[in-house]
Amino acid sequence: IKGDVQGSIEAIVNALEKLGIRLDPEHLNRAFARFKDLADRKIQLTDQDLQAIVSEEIGQAEQDVFVLESLVVAGGTSQEPRATVRLRKGVEPIEESAIGDGLIDAAMGAIQRASGVEATLVSFNVSSVTSGSDALGDVVVQLDVGGHRVTGRGVATDVVEASARAYLAAINRALQVQPESTSTTEAWPR
Repeated sequence: IKGDVQGSIEAIVNALEKLGIRLDPEHLNRAFARFKDLADRKIQLTDQDLQAIVSEEIGQAEQDVFVLESLVVAGGTSQEPRATVRLRKGVEPIEESAIGDGLIDAAMGAIQRASGVEATLVSFNVSSVTSGSDALGDVVVQLDVGGHRVTGRGVATDVVEASARAYLAAINRALQVQPESTSTTEAWPR
């Protein structure tokens, strides 16, 4: 599918239709952007890859408060793990950095700082969508935000990015289910 993905949205529509998947124009455009990004990183996209990306994109709400624009991580055996994220809230860019116990912890810390939402990681699961060194990582996290449990899912060729996407998806979900009686500044900072 690689050549087709880079070529046209029609190729993606055809591939999805063969899988029995039809998307509205907004979800199709978002999924196509992710497909193109993945096609630049992977040798070949499989049906499972396409299904995982569509599943993640459909799970995102149009009213997500924060959008991940970029993630930069650095670390190693002799370097302190750190991450910088750039989120967008409406038209406002927000950039924050954090240091963590590992790259994933640093990425989640940077997202927490950028969003202003205090969250406790309750559950973290990672699996591969397909096999091979270029397989997509599929991460599902569960967070406790102000006494409410929320789940997020992220998919990417890099498990740190997939983890960041899952964490941000859970933060966005928490903001969508924010209790009416709680003011934003009390338990839900931004």
